[in-house]
Amino acid sequence: MRSPEGRADVDDIEVVVVGAGAVGLACAAVLAGQGRSVVVLERHRRTGQETSSRNSGVIHAGLYYPTGSLKAVLCVEGRRLLYARCARDGVPHRQCGKVLVATDDDERRKVQAIHAQALANDAGDVRLLDGPDVVRLEPEVRAIAGLLSPESGIVDVHALLDSYRREAEARGAVLALDNTVTALEPRAGGWRVRARTSSGEEGDMQARWVVNSGGLDASRLAAMAGLDVRALGYEQRLCKGDYFRVAARHARFSRLIYPTPVHAGLGIHITFDLGGKLLAGPDTEYIDRVRYDVDPAKASRFGEALRRYLPAIRDEDLDPDYSGIRPKLQGPGEPFRDYVIEEASPHGAPGLVNLLGIESPGITASEAIARRVAAIVG
Repeated sequence: MRSPEGRADVDDIEVVVVGAGAVGLACAAVLAGQGRSVVVLERHRRTGQETSSRNSGVIHAGLYYPTGSLKAVLCVEGRRLLYARCARDGVPHRQCGKVLVATDDDERRKVQAIHAQALANDAGDVRLLDGPDVVRLEPEVRAIAGLLSPESGIVDVHALLDSYRREAEARGAVLALDNTVTALEPRAGGWRVRARTSSGEEGDMQARWVVNSGGLDASRLAAMAGLDVRALGYEQRLCKGDYFRVAARHARFSRLIYPTPVHAGLGIHITFDLGGKLLAGPDTEYIDRVRYDVDPAKASRFGEALRRYLPAIRDEDLDPDYSGIRPKLQGPGEPFRDYVIEEASPHGAPGLVNLLGIESPGITASEAIARRVAAIVG
């Protein structure tokens, strides 16, 4: 296995982190900050090339998730940590707020329930709005009610990844890119980890702990370590979400605009990046292989969904932009599934910490997840 600076064969590492997305890098930073020796193995040649870099960059407040769930608790904790990191490290971001809209009485009731959920989750200063309130805040929106979440925002995800990476490496962590893990074998007091580069070079290391932060690959890694992922309910599903760019003539929003949630997602919503690019998405499409194409024919479906609350949107205002894939534990039509963040001793794999189903709000929760992992490692 090879790092950017050269060969990275090492023995007696305390923690190997598999995966250099936002959560993996955050784990490396926090664990190295405890004085532990840490190596991060990443199969791509750059960090954050899958789930982390292909999301909307939204900082979530914690509105939707069942009270007491890991998603709720870690979202709220992580949001506070994320804003603090952005301020401390100069990570570009904007606390722009979000408006969740209702277009009929059924959606109004859902928004009221989300308001109660948000208060129970400590999601910040959330406020119910009537229709005129919504229009005063966002004149292009048409709604009979809404919910304002001032704590929501946007962040430059790549700059956030750089912040975690700089912190991890400054604390002594080693980042080995272009290293695909090919074997995880238990050994007395730890694990033997084998990895291979794209040129075919192989290497081993011994580690007391392995943190499986493999994102889309996390189920395969858990199975490689000997877990029966099907029996445990740890099989991740690939749930693709596409984004369309919205014509610049509509770029007059000062807040993120969300419809009421749908099954397996938050509905096709309006976000923007720090450069002002306006995006609509994502939808939800379960797929059987990794692919990132965006079908231009979906523009009519996106336009129909958006016109429920943005009547001025036309199909021709929408151009395909990019897509991302969520590693979901929840399958089509199945109920809510929480994150899995656990040490695998009960399943016969002591010293393995699995992070499974780390989808939204994973970016927001990344440092809080890392602190949870650090507490497990002890």
